[in-house]
Amino acid sequence: MASAASVTTLADEVNCPICQGTLREPVTIDCGHNFCRSCLTRYCETLGLESEDSLSCPLCKEPFRPGSFRPNWQLASVVENIERLKLVSAQGTEEEHACQEHGEKIYFFCEDDEAQLCVVCHAAAEHRNHTVRFLEDAAGPYREQIQKCLKCLRREREEIQEVQSRENKRIQVLLTQVATKRQQVVSEFAYLRQFLEEQQSVLLAQLEKLDGDILKQQDEFDFLVTGEICRFSALIEELEEKNARPAKELLKDIRSTLIRCETRKCRKPEAVSPELGQRIRDFPQQAVPLQREMKMFLEKLRFELDYEPAHLSLDPLTSHPKLLLSEDHQRARFSYKWQSSPDNLQRFDRATCVLAYEGFTGGRHTWVVSVDLAHGGSCTVGVVSEDVQRKGELRLRPEEGVWAVRLAWGFVSALGSFPTRLALEEQPQQVRVSLDYEVGWVTFANAVTQEHIYTFTASFARKVFPFFGLWGRGSSFSLIS
Repeated sequence: MASAASVTTLADEVNCPICQGTLREPVTIDCGHNFCRSCLTRYCETLGLESEDSLSCPLCKEPFRPGSFRPNWQLASVVENIERLKLVSAQGTEEEHACQEHGEKIYFFCEDDEAQLCVVCHAAAEHRNHTVRFLEDAAGPYREQIQKCLKCLRREREEIQEVQSRENKRIQVLLTQVATKRQQVVSEFAYLRQFLEEQQSVLLAQLEKLDGDILKQQDEFDFLVTGEICRFSALIEELEEKNARPAKELLKDIRSTLIRCETRKCRKPEAVSPELGQRIRDFPQQAVPLQREMKMFLEKLRFELDYEPAHLSLDPLTSHPKLLLSEDHQRARFSYKWQSSPDNLQRFDRATCVLAYEGFTGGRHTWVVSVDLAHGGSCTVGVVSEDVQRKGELRLRPEEGVWAVRLAWGFVSALGSFPTRLALEEQPQQVRVSLDYEVGWVTFANAVTQEHIYTFTASFARKVFPFFGLWGRGSSFSLIS
């Protein structure tokens, strides 16, 4: 283990032969000996008064020229480092960590070999061309990396906790909806109990199974999330504990520790699986086996249980100048002739679109759009976020706050991140749009045949508006109350 005597012995090697103190601004003369600049200057001035030709080295008596002083910067750096070692030796109150090979105290850290060095190791040839720093200096950048990792880990832990909170709220909404459906199904089928008794039992059994599956997935979700939180908490605790250690202990295996933190993968599971969500969305289809004469009753029941009918009207302040709106704002037709519409912040200037007056910040709503593409063209229906881009090019995809489908001559496309052409039994003439704000579903169906067209899943944070777009001569749409 290194001692104060070891450092003092090393310091004696860099003493000035004249003043016997530590070299200050060391200079070298012709014979190679080193002195303090001030000491050698006084020495020369003293001898110069007697004989200018008899200047000789105070140690070896070799003659030298007074103007031949050469600053020894390398030796000055060594002196500075020895002084710092003396200060560390004097101030060190903790247990000294000794070099296993030389028994000397550890002062340095080699960045290349990730090794802690004593004075003897530092002077060895194997570390001569390496980046070597004092322990505290070397620990500084790693402490900064630890702080960054801790910040990222805490942020990601908060994010997954937010996911847990949000998904649990969605689960509660689903459980409430299932319970409400159960109650309404029982109430409505009481009027037709003799005829619908068997179907009622089937529907209730499926609702009970959905209820159990939701709770089961909630348990699985909580288990996964708890595991992720524990994993991040363990990493944070490990880094905090390591960061609190002295530099020499912090630097042990520091790179592998940081690599494990920086290469972490955070799993952010969904509480509700797509399969379960699809089963819930498909629940109304279980009414298909009922007799044909009950179809109208069942369709009425289906939407009254799930959604509130939305009474919409088109907002002329948002309408593109190529759209002609009816006086009652219930119908729109595409025209190549621009209308004299004053420009404003709400109006679309590139996309031939229009919004409804009414927007939604919650609840479950449904409306029907009748589409006329007899002369070609296309019609887009869906919902958009209130902050959707109104000026310039509008990209119709969820990332831009647009959840919509496009009906064109002979095909229907879902406008996701990449448009997807859908295979349907028949081209819809009337499209039912259903919005479940809390759960985050935008569902499209053929309003005549009840065939499911497409469902978007989103997390709404702002007000959303019914959205309509037209393109092509003669294309039009109208809202059905």
